Amino acid sequence: MTSLSRTRVPLRVLACALLALLLRPAASEPAVDAVASIDAMTSFLGADLPKLSLNKVLLEGSEVFGICGADTPTSRWMAWYPDRTPIVNMNIPGTHDSMTWNYTAETAARLAPVTNLHGVTVYPWQVYRTQSRSLCDSLNAGIRFFDLRYAADITGTRLVLFHAQALVSEISTLDDVMYGFYAWLETHRTETVIVSLMYEGSTIRGASNNANIQLQLHTILSSPAAKKYILQTRDELGTLGPTRGKIILFKRFTLDKLPADYDASLPGLHMDPARWADNNPDFSITYNTATNATAYIEDLYEPNTPVTANATVNIGAKLNATLAHLAKAARPEYAGSLFVTYSSGERNYAVAAVVPQIMALGNGTEYTPQAGVNQQLLTYLQGVKGKVRLGIVAVDFWDEPAGLVAAILGR
Repeated sequence: MTSLSRTRVPLRVLACALLALLLRPAASEPAVDAVASIDAMTSFLGADLPKLSLNKVLLEGSEVFGICGADTPTSRWMAWYPDRTPIVNMNIPGTHDSMTWNYTAETAARLAPVTNLHGVTVYPWQVYRTQSRSLCDSLNAGIRFFDLRYAADITGTRLVLFHAQALVSEISTLDDVMYGFYAWLETHRTETVIVSLMYEGSTIRGASNNANIQLQLHTILSSPAAKKYILQTRDELGTLGPTRGKIILFKRFTLDKLPADYDASLPGLHMDPARWADNNPDFSITYNTATNATAYIEDLYEPNTPVTANATVNIGAKLNATLAHLAKAARPEYAGSLFVTYSSGERNYAVAAVVPQIMALGNGTEYTPQAGVNQQLLTYLQGVKGKVRLGIVAVDFWDEPAGLVAAILGR
């Protein structure tokens, strides 16, 4: 039995997924397309039970992972680089709150009967949506860093994906999404994917990162499939060769409610959440004290501007923090260190709310004459194309404007 198969998948979940495909408008063609696309993803398994089992899991995960379309010229961009390339020296496009692409008005309304049970206020959908393309579309376009936030569902028995109070799917679990990455890597063996995992608070009244949640996470990340597709080194970031076809875990979580050997058994880069500075434009985390391996991070997600400041002021503040950190990444004294720059942001609670889409793209009016962070970032990147190391650059709405991913890659 292939390591991609699993011992148990809830039949109720599969039934719900299939029913959703069958009952949605103009259902017959999209359902056929979805099944055909998943079938193509798993063609390497042949027509046997393991393939059917994986197809079932991928269908369950498709509300978050998506249905894969065709490859693009950047689907295998890591093949351009030799195995000896240090990962810290690469320019790596990424996304922030990657799973929110499907959190539309329709999704929020459909999930309202569930989220109404959570006992927390869920704000308008525009507050939470930071992407418009699926995880699989993002992979095919060249995105290699993904930011996923998990918590327990209302039953406490499954880990699902949230952005703050917003549940993005009742069907797709974190485990399902991880299998989506495994399947994609199986057919893109030149590539490596960095997956950031963080426990999301404020999802359900009274919820906490308890031992039950931590044990579920450990089980997901230590399964036979996980051990095959997740790079099994710990707090090391070496060259590209050994990471091809693998996931590098970027661990923004702790297993402090479990015995110490649970945490010690998991691979990845430990970005201790206790040391992750909140809303900070420039901080560092030493993730390996023996080698002094350090990550330099910009995560100013809400500019410290007056609540009366308009979108242009907020976009400018976020852009300045982003460009300053990218300039630091290019300095030779930091050449051996990991850099992570989040160009994403919001000012949701300003008098004139700047939701993530406005921060990234502008609002299309005279109040954002230079558009959003993305357009201005593209202009900067085109000016330094091929000249500097950027590190990981995590953006919102990566598909606008066209050419942003290619510009991060230096193409």
